[in-house]
Amino acid sequence: MEAPAAEPSAGPPSTGEVSSPSPAHWSSSGRAAAAQAPDPVACPMCASVHPAVQDPPSCVYVIGHIEPRFPLLSIEKEVRQAVARASATKETDREVMARLLREPANKYLVRRLCWVLSVQGVETYILFPRDGDYQPLVDAYRADPHPGDLELVIGARGPIASAEVCNGLLVPIVIFDQIYAFDRVALLQSIPKPKEGGEKFLKACAEVFDRITLQIDNSGATDAHRACNYLSVRYERIYSLAAEQFNNNASLTAVEVLPSPLSGTRKIVDVVFSFTDRTTDVVSRFFTRVDVTECFPFLVTKMSPYYHR
Repeated sequence: MEAPAAEPSAGPPSTGEVSSPSPAHWSSSGRAAAAQAPDPVACPMCASVHPAVQDPPSCVYVIGHIEPRFPLLSIEKEVRQAVARASATKETDREVMARLLREPANKYLVRRLCWVLSVQGVETYILFPRDGDYQPLVDAYRADPHPGDLELVIGARGPIASAEVCNGLLVPIVIFDQIYAFDRVALLQSIPKPKEGGEKFLKACAEVFDRITLQIDNSGATDAHRACNYLSVRYERIYSLAAEQFNNNASLTAVEVLPSPLSGTRKIVDVVFSFTDRTTDVVSRFFTRVDVTECFPFLVTKMSPYYHR
């Protein structure tokens, strides 16, 4: 269930507090790991605020949806002129825009657009590439979109953008290192299924994925959310475990992220999944360890039973 290493258009396989009878509870430990500061060349229009009041750059591992915006009226007019110069077609507006952005002659327009990542429909970050390559953003703009289309963005969060960057939108800038574009259905279908009960398994996977990604404040900037977002797209065992517990008449009642006793020079967290028997109220806990020291989290310990000390 590993994500493709190079193509941003192929997503990694794989999955808060949501309103439900058994909501997931989250706790976060410490601040996000320090990350490389945004490149002033890649981010020429960051807000001009006094350094003393700027937040230090932090790592971001966030799942959302990317859309381009017009930062200035002149850019919008230039795009319309580029469309007018192209041959007439019977395509939809989005198909025309997708084709326009992919033409090499229009790279200057791609660089001048404002690329916004929204989480649960809320504009959350403005994206700039660390290496100046805007192709991952173009690939994330689909000519035929679907409601389940998502993007995983990995990078470093910088200061709040100035009003000139995106037509007055004041949200943090993220200098991204990688973008994976995928859709929810394909992600869930890529998870290895048991020989029997495939339909129920998919429903269990969908619920776990939604419980993580639909967290109210899951902007992918805290250690807790980064660890959970990583597990949701990289570790299929959380899905098979949930399916087993649902089959045993247990509910997923909590997902907690706690500092690991193994943390030393590395920042390691324990992600604990709690399941409560619907008949006896007996709670069973399982956990896995994730290293969130840098911007690319990785698995330290596979899923195993968790015991309170």
